[in-house]
Amino acid sequence: MRRLFPVTEETPSPRGYEDREWGLDELAEAYAYPSASEGVREPWLRANMVSTLDGAAQHDGRSQPISSPADMRIFGTLRGLADVVVVGAETVRKEGYRPARAREDFAALREAAGQGPAPAIAVVSASLDLDFSLPLFTSPLVPTLLLTGAAAAPDRVATAEKAGARVVIAGDGMGVEPARAVRALADLGHTRLLTEGGPRLLGQLVAAGVLDELCLAVSPMLTAGDAQRIAGGPSVAVPRRYELVSLLEEAGFLFGRYRRT
Repeated sequence: MRRLFPVTEETPSPRGYEDREWGLDELAEAYAYPSASEGVREPWLRANMVSTLDGAAQHDGRSQPISSPADMRIFGTLRGLADVVVVGAETVRKEGYRPARAREDFAALREAAGQGPAPAIAVVSASLDLDFSLPLFTSPLVPTLLLTGAAAAPDRVATAEKAGARVVIAGDGMGVEPARAVRALADLGHTRLLTEGGPRLLGQLVAAGVLDELCLAVSPMLTAGDAQRIAGGPSVAVPRRYELVSLLEEAGFLFGRYRRT
């Protein structure tokens, strides 16, 4: 891993950056959530996504084939820093989501930040068409949250709650309103938010103007085909502008961190 941006006085040239495996403390510092002293608001919602050179967010419906060991280390770091991981129901089904686990490497860091042993998983689902017998619902370290609309079927709500999930209403109709979802999570004490997609959910968050930061891994691969981009759905009227905060590289993968201007 080496840092390409920003260039600091200690390492005035990108060529001077040492290419080595970074420790947990370095990755945690590189991806730390912004603090109130930086003049940012809470809650803070960041996304973590991976894309090939030709814009594919998946291969054969999953992100793992276009990932890398460095990408997975950053994936684990971002989870270790978050209060809650927000994910769409389709991604839960396709990727076989499991509960977030407690990691000893992050125990002291999370305790110092006033966090629990692991982030909660918050699943966004209008229909609640999910398999509630999965470990994500039956044996999470932290109860799984379900973000849904007020018009969700009462029998599905009852089934979810019986399975141990906590249902959070974040919309007046069937769907979930992104801004209300963010506020509802903040009201539960979750201010460091992380979403891992999928593309449809990320597109909704972008369109609603609630995405503060994008952590994007650019994979040095080409897939062709018709795979989704990292964000889908209707386009925004005016493109959202983000600024580059940092850029890391390992084995040809680029790891950019972008914040909303």
